[in-house]
Amino acid sequence: MRARLALLVAAVSVLTLIAFLVPLALLVRTVAEDRATVRATADAQSLVPVVGTADAATIRLTVEQLAAESGRPVSVFLPDGTVLGAQTPRTPAVALAARGQSLTGESAAGREVVIAVQGRADGTGVIRIVVPQHELTAGVTRAWLVLALLGVILVLIGLLVADRLARTLVRPISDLSAVSHRLANAELDARVTPAGPPELREVAGALNHLATRIQVLLVQEREQVADLSHRLRTPLTALRLEAESLRDPEDAARITAAADGLERAVTGLIRQARWRHSPAGPAASDAAAIVADRVAFWSVLAEDTGRAVTLDLAPGPLPVGVAADDLAAAVDALLGNVFAHTPDGTSFAVRLAPDAEEVVLSVADEGPGMPVGAVRRGASAAGSTGLGLDIARRAAQTAGGRLELRTGPRGGAQVLLRLGPPTSPRQA
Repeated sequence: MRARLALLVAAVSVLTLIAFLVPLALLVRTVAEDRATVRATADAQSLVPVVGTADAATIRLTVEQLAAESGRPVSVFLPDGTVLGAQTPRTPAVALAARGQSLTGESAAGREVVIAVQGRADGTGVIRIVVPQHELTAGVTRAWLVLALLGVILVLIGLLVADRLARTLVRPISDLSAVSHRLANAELDARVTPAGPPELREVAGALNHLATRIQVLLVQEREQVADLSHRLRTPLTALRLEAESLRDPEDAARITAAADGLERAVTGLIRQARWRHSPAGPAASDAAAIVADRVAFWSVLAEDTGRAVTLDLAPGPLPVGVAADDLAAAVDALLGNVFAHTPDGTSFAVRLAPDAEEVVLSVADEGPGMPVGAVRRGASAAGSTGLGLDIARRAAQTAGGRLELRTGPRGGAQVLLRLGPPTSPRQA
């Protein structure tokens, strides 16, 4: 902005100066020419009485004195053809003046000042004075240099004023940008000091109000998260107590482990919601171990609902660039969708294998297929929250991969979760 304002002021200043200085420069040259012509005319007029009344010897002496004083060639043409002073041939201007008409004309030597002298007994005499070119332009070059220097100084002053004015606009805008970036980096205590024109002050006030509002909303969100934590821990504790009262030790251990896993998931979600900055360092986990653990967990429910599970896991470890809790949540979301959106007895297959630099997790079922728009966050055609696939998609993006929806080999839905290594994250 500062450069553009400076360019605008420079263009306007230059155009304005050209509009004024060019005519002024031409006027200076005209004034110099007129001044030299007037002086030469005055010298010629001073010879009129002598040429009109004196003899040739007196005229010659007077002409030589005037030529020596003025430094200009002076010639007197008498009616009998005698030329006194500078010996030059008769020019058309001299011939015209011999008829009684005084004039000023241009010639190769300079400007001619020709005056007709009448009253002599033998006819009309002519006085001719030539003003050289250097005298016609005397002082013009210096005046033009002064005008050019003045124009440059005025342009520089205009640029300086424009730069000062631009700073008063750019500095508040830079402050607004800096505070916006700080707010984007979760520095919610950042505030901008209103400065500059009224419009920028209004924007600064709006930005400060927005930051305050964000703080209030985050405080409310933390309070709701804390309330959710309190509400969920109570039924989890009751579930754990019920599990301990079961007679079958295996059932008790299984339900207790499920309750512990649910509590860990809730605790992780609460901790993640309260984070104000991203965790330091790259995330990493073993996909083979996590997928095996989560498939084993869901296999119990699959057995109860009559679902056949086909498991094809490549030997680990298979490191991926996503945290273990996030990957476990993504696997649970994909497997949970199979149970939620397919009827009991529907078989499904889980396959985990490396593919070039990625690790690909495939979950394919033999159900009715994936509805259109199922990957939109918060959108569901089956009455669920619509967040499952979005959780898996975000886990894949964290690992530098992507989520793909396809039609399975047997007509059902197939979800591919491509995960990149922890050392080379990429944008999805």
